[in-house]
Order: sequence, then structure tokens, then C-alpha cells
Amino acid sequence: MYAVEFKARVADGMIPIPDSYRNQINDMVRVIVLMEAPATEETYIDLLLAEPLRVPDFEPMHRDETHDRS
Repeated sequence: MYAVEFKARVADGMIPIPDSYRNQINDMVRVIVLMEAPATEETYIDLLLAEPLRVPDFEPMHRDETHDRS
């Protein structure tokens, strides 16, 4: 398998392939989309930090308990 990487803007649901790669693509391709999150978008971690989950009767472990290997 041969892999190339490039950045492109999606326009009308289409990802333009740079001219330098078009002549190499003539059959099936595997597409993996990695999206960059906008800087203003909150992540799940941000949401949990702002509003932690409340679990009844939860007691955090002490440091010694987390390292206990018995």
C-alpha cells in the first residue's frame, strides 16, 4: 500500500485531490479522515471539567491504594 498525506478543504462534501497526486490514483483508495477540531469547540474533557459526573457514594482512592499491588 502506498500512502500520501495532504490537507484540503471540504467543499460540498467533496475533498479535492491535489494535482500532484491525481495521476497516481486510478483505482480503489482507502480514505481516512482526520478532522481538526475548531479552537472554540469544547471537548468532552472540557465538559467533564465544567460539569463533573456525580456518582453516589463515590470515594476517591488514596495514593497508597492506587499503588497497592497485593
